[in-house]
Amino acid sequence: MKPTITIDIGTTRVKLGFFDAGGDQLASDKQPTPSMADSWGSVYDVDALLAIIVRFVGNLDPGHRDSVERIAIAGVGESGGLVGPDLVLRSPMILWHDQRGAAMIDGLDRSQRTRIYKLTGLPPNANYSLSKIAWAAARTGHATGDLRWLNVSEYVAAWMTGRRWAEYSLASRTMALDLRAGEWSPEMCTLAGLDPALLPELCRADQGQEITPGFAREANLPATVTVHVAGHDHMVGAVGAGLRKGEVLNSTGTTEGVLLLNDRPSLDAYSARSMLANGLACDGSAYTLFASIPTGGSAFATLQRMLGMSESMLATCVAALSERYLSGQIDLAGVPVVIPQFRGSPPPDKSASARGIIANLGNDVRAEDIVFGCFLGLAIQFAKVLELFRTDATTIKVIGPASQNRLWLHLKADILDADLSVSEFPEVVSRGAQALASGRSGNWESCDPAPVLADPARHARLQEWRESVRPVVHNLGQLSW
Repeated sequence: MKPTITIDIGTTRVKLGFFDAGGDQLASDKQPTPSMADSWGSVYDVDALLAIIVRFVGNLDPGHRDSVERIAIAGVGESGGLVGPDLVLRSPMILWHDQRGAAMIDGLDRSQRTRIYKLTGLPPNANYSLSKIAWAAARTGHATGDLRWLNVSEYVAAWMTGRRWAEYSLASRTMALDLRAGEWSPEMCTLAGLDPALLPELCRADQGQEITPGFAREANLPATVTVHVAGHDHMVGAVGAGLRKGEVLNSTGTTEGVLLLNDRPSLDAYSARSMLANGLACDGSAYTLFASIPTGGSAFATLQRMLGMSESMLATCVAALSERYLSGQIDLAGVPVVIPQFRGSPPPDKSASARGIIANLGNDVRAEDIVFGCFLGLAIQFAKVLELFRTDATTIKVIGPASQNRLWLHLKADILDADLSVSEFPEVVSRGAQALASGRSGNWESCDPAPVLADPARHARLQEWRESVRPVVHNLGQLSW
């Protein structure tokens, strides 16, 4: 592969790395994803983001920096902003979960919603970029003829190269792409009242652009380095994991994703009702079928705030609970019901306004009981979403922070009554980005996978507990949980 600087722009953190030609990570850094408030919500602080990148490159070993041939950028979908030909932002760089364009989505009728799913493969939702583009275009104060909408990863690439382009897997998260044609949809632009010229040229992940002389000097990089937008982070992770058709990827981070690869999009009425999102794989070899679970790793921060625990205290608590669970020392009768919709609900009842619930508390409840209940709730939530895919896959690959949490992993395996294959290499997305920029395929064995085996006895006990709390859940109105 090509020696590569990787940039993974996540919801919570920006992860940076340097991988050599053998695929070994020789340098890495993590920084909080910089954001700031505006009058509508939160937006990216792009100046701070670019400074983080320049600082990381400048701190690389000179020999490593001189060997760089590629810069590969992955990141969240659905984010973006309007960018002029001078690469100056003409709108905020809006976060992926921002709902400022919701009025457009709320105004759609049933026939329009059906048409959107048939054409783009996405259930109409304000998370997707189209409504944000319309919001930004209506408020920019600039003539839009020379503006282009760029995802945050695409903006970073434009800043490095002077060129504005979009990548296919990210484009398939905009609700503006004709999925089967693989082209921007004039019909969707008309629906949103947009000039199709706002949408930039489409390029594959392996189609890079050379950095500008100015950026080469600023970053002290070889002038021949090419920049590649690798794509949507979950899809890039699928490449890093060597995901094959018939396998499931469980991609964990601030949110949690479920991803399958298919030969054709799933555009039937069932998939639409289930709010499953279709897309394009980064390497162009397949269609993706994806569901996002809003609350994943972010539950850690929620528990810390709720229970007054530091990060280290919570980690110690989770580790102790894991040991007790695996040795059969957890009394499930005392576990509260936690429906962890702290950041909204997943499909099929996807709603950004949904909120979590903690119930069935006794007067002897302890903080550790709530922690255990939360991770049990996360595992049940994942299992319910996976059911929507109607897959008989026997291989479930897990990547991201959950791979370091034994409690979460074993609860998930036991709830599913299915074994997991878990990456012990932490930066699978970055590895996938290097592979895409190098025109190569990913390899699961390079991710140091380890098995997490389901235990039939623990599965039976969890099923008994779920039956025992079913009346409580029913009274809460959470019938699908």
